[in-house]
Amino acid sequence: MSLSLYWFVPSHGDGRAISRRTTAPSVQRAPDLTYLAQVAGAAEQLGFDGMLVPFGMFCEDPWLIAAALAQRTERIKFMVAFRPSLMSPVLTAQMAATGQRLTANRLQLNVVTGGDADEQHRYGEWLDHGQRYAQTAEFLTIVRGVWSGQPLDYSGDHFRVKKAVVHRPAAQAPPVFVGGSSAEAQEVAATLGDVYLAWGEEPDHLRELFAGVHKRAAEHGNTLSCGSRFHVICRDTADEAWAVAGALLDGLDPAMIEAAQARARRSESVGQRRMAAMHGGRPDRLEVYPNVWAGYGLLRPGPGAALVGSHEEVADRIEEYYRLGAQHLILSGQPHLEEAYWFGEGVIPLLRERGLLGAGTHG
Repeated sequence: MSLSLYWFVPSHGDGRAISRRTTAPSVQRAPDLTYLAQVAGAAEQLGFDGMLVPFGMFCEDPWLIAAALAQRTERIKFMVAFRPSLMSPVLTAQMAATGQRLTANRLQLNVVTGGDADEQHRYGEWLDHGQRYAQTAEFLTIVRGVWSGQPLDYSGDHFRVKKAVVHRPAAQAPPVFVGGSSAEAQEVAATLGDVYLAWGEEPDHLRELFAGVHKRAAEHGNTLSCGSRFHVICRDTADEAWAVAGALLDGLDPAMIEAAQARARRSESVGQRRMAAMHGGRPDRLEVYPNVWAGYGLLRPGPGAALVGSHEEVADRIEEYYRLGAQHLILSGQPHLEEAYWFGEGVIPLLRERGLLGAGTHG
């Protein structure tokens, strides 16, 4: 299987700083349709296979953003992130079927069970970690069941439906990406997912996660592919790239860093705790592996690692991750429009020369 590349839709806004609350000046861009369409158009032109449309309290609604951007593009796919705890599985199956028809099969689903208790409580969701993954398994069981077009009766601890059906199922079901680093996440991905996603870490750590989920899938008689999520900063030279990375940390308040790290350490999310453990909150130990920089994780929740270096170095690291099993790679950069061009013009041609990219990834 060739490498599939995805860019990121900055539906929470865009800019040049890790956080707005720094002493360094930053330019923020509103996530209006004009700007997001520029980013999507650039990603499509540069040859990315798809785009992740995120979910969260500070993001625009991912389903509506994906629907709008699909009308401004022709080929690129949209991976819609959503929380199973906040939606009806049958309604989601209907929405996905409609989305496939409206986009000519360019919809993908990113199941995010969640690990930020504060955000979950704001949405009115109070299940603990294990309960959420049990709920996600029931959710996906129903979604896949009603996609068959046949009435489904199901009774579980979290959902109960009778004669549920999608009367106009999509001719091609959208692939289901399941994210998470916990054993529960791996079990859901192994039994009900098409792709398992884990946030970027050092190669050996990701290799271990991928091996675990493949083992679980084999025990159930299933197969699936794996992927990861990184930020990226690439330039013509390594010095230029590292200068950009260093500038992202200029003016960060040490008290804010410590508060962010304390929150990460007590997070229910196994992945979030793994992000915090990469650097331990220390700004002097951020290159955790050659060209793998954990600076984003000092302050930001979510994926904390970036690939940093020259175009050749970043291509080397991507090839290394691909060889260990990362067949899907979701990338982001700040600002997303400019960084899409740095990566698309500098790294994608190198990956193509190495034979890593399929026919869909073209420039």
